[in-house]
Amino acid sequence: MSFAAEYLAQLEAFAARGPLPRIRALHLPPAQAVADNRGEFCALELEDGSLGLSYVLLDDTLARLRAAGDSLGLAGADALAVAHRYAGADSCARTIGFAAANALTRCLFDRAGFRPGDSADSIGQMNPQAGERIGMIGLFRPLLGRILQSGASLTVVELKAELAGEDEGYRVTLDANELAECSKVVSTSTLLLNDTLDRMLGCCRKARWIAMVGPSAGCLPDALFARGVTLLGGNWISDRKGFVAALKNGEPRSEFAAKFVLTADNYPGFTALLGRAAGT
Repeated sequence: MSFAAEYLAQLEAFAARGPLPRIRALHLPPAQAVADNRGEFCALELEDGSLGLSYVLLDDTLARLRAAGDSLGLAGADALAVAHRYAGADSCARTIGFAAANALTRCLFDRAGFRPGDSADSIGQMNPQAGERIGMIGLFRPLLGRILQSGASLTVVELKAELAGEDEGYRVTLDANELAECSKVVSTSTLLLNDTLDRMLGCCRKARWIAMVGPSAGCLPDALFARGVTLLGGNWISDRKGFVAALKNGEPRSEFAAKFVLTADNYPGFTALLGRAAGT
C-alpha cells in the first residue's frame, strides 16, 4: 500500500469518530519566489484554525493554484474529501490534498492534546562525525555548513540536472543508488509529493538514521517510521493569524511557528492519539 493510501486510511478512521471541521481557506505565497525559501509553501486552513502546509513549487503548481482562485471551491468543502486528492495523479490536486491531510493531522493532534517536542537542531539530530558518509535528498544549502565542518563526506541526490556535479566539499548526483553507501540520510519532505518516496527510501538500505524534514512534514508519521524513517521534523504553528499573514506576504514566519521533531520514542502512535481524541 502506498504512503498516501495508508495516510488517508488513518484520516478516515479519525473522521469515523465524529464530525471534522470543514475548510475555511487556502492561503498562497506570493506569485514570485522570495529569499530564504519563504515562497515555497501554501497553507490550507480548517474552520477550527488548524493549518496544513504543502510545497507548491513542483512543476507549475503555484501558477495553477493562483490562476484557479475561487474556482477551486475549497471554502466550506469537506476536508477529508479534499484530502483524498492527495492520492491522485495531478500535481496540483495532490498539493491541495496533502495540505488538507496535514491540516486534519493538526486537528487530531490538538484534539488528542498532543504537542510534538521542539527541535533546536536544524539538521534533524544527525550528529555527523568525521569519516561518515552522509546522504542528502534534495539540496539543503542552509544545512551544508554543519555537515561539512564535521569532516563527514556528503553526497546530495537531486532531480534537477543543472545542479549535478562537484562542489566545494560535496557532490551532487542524479543517481539515487549512491545513497546505498550512506549511514545517515537527511531528506526533504518533498518526497511525499513527487512520487519518489519509496524509491528513495529503498536506496537507503544501509542507513541507520533517516530524517525527513521541512515545513510540509506535518503528516502522521506512522507509515514513514514503518518505512525506515527515524525522525520527522516539521513546523508547529503557534500563531495562526501571524503565520498566514507572513506566508501571504512572503515574510519570515519563524516567530509564528517552532520546529518540531517526532521519533518512534516520543510519538505515542496513531491508535493512542485516536483514543485520546475520542475522549475529548
